[in-house]
Amino acid sequence: MNFNERLRLTCIDKNNRLCIGLDVDNNSLNNNSLDYMNSYIKDIIISTIDICPVYKINFSFYERYGSKGYKILEKIPEYVNSKSILIADAKRGDIGNSSKFYAESIFNYLGYDSVTVSPFMGSDSIEPFINYKEKGVFILALTSNPGSNDFQKKLINNKELYKYVIEMCNKLNKYKNVGLVIGATNDDELDEVDSASDPMPWLMPGIGFQGGNLEKSLIVGEKNYLSLVNVSRGILNFKDRKISDIRESALNYTNKIREILWKVKK
Repeated sequence: MNFNERLRLTCIDKNNRLCIGLDVDNNSLNNNSLDYMNSYIKDIIISTIDICPVYKINFSFYERYGSKGYKILEKIPEYVNSKSILIADAKRGDIGNSSKFYAESIFNYLGYDSVTVSPFMGSDSIEPFINYKEKGVFILALTSNPGSNDFQKKLINNKELYKYVIEMCNKLNKYKNVGLVIGATNDDELDEVDSASDPMPWLMPGIGFQGGNLEKSLIVGEKNYLSLVNVSRGILNFKDRKISDIRESALNYTNKIREILWKVKK
């Protein structure tokens, strides 16, 4: 079974498209020790794994602590224990040999299921990740941050740059393990993304605090293949950070997602 199909079946099995971003800032917790942060992340996973098919781990939140933060990155796959899909949000992308070793680190050493990569250096910087046929590669195409307008929507020969990226992704998807990172804040472009993209999963940040359109993101992404609705601050940002509150917020998003999916199926 290829990665994209395994991802899709995991989402279908849990009747959900929620991707929880484990972007935990320990400075905002009641106890800012890394041991507490580690146990807190474990509790989040335990409390949500029955409903959450995908977790995205932003490596910067952990790498800033050096080897101690890396220890937490090593532990997270143990906590998930293959019950959900793990995305290493590392945004890698470098010359061939460097990407080869980045891929080896994330897939072989750490044991993550998939990774986010930047396409800026071209296809040869991405192929070392794609060559892990059973692993997933989400390529930044049209992101949710305001600065995405600086390059991604620039016209080249009357066509936006992000569409060239999508065309490259279509060609690279020979093992059915390529997906796109498409910001849910790009309402006006989602139909054009669908037209440009072959069937593949979309990882869609920007729901919640960034104001992305949940319903349209789900509808258009599901029409193409699969839409993963990434929510981080919208689930984790509670003043007292109680695990019960995080569980409740994840359930609220899950119910919204299921309601929209039900409408789509009708």
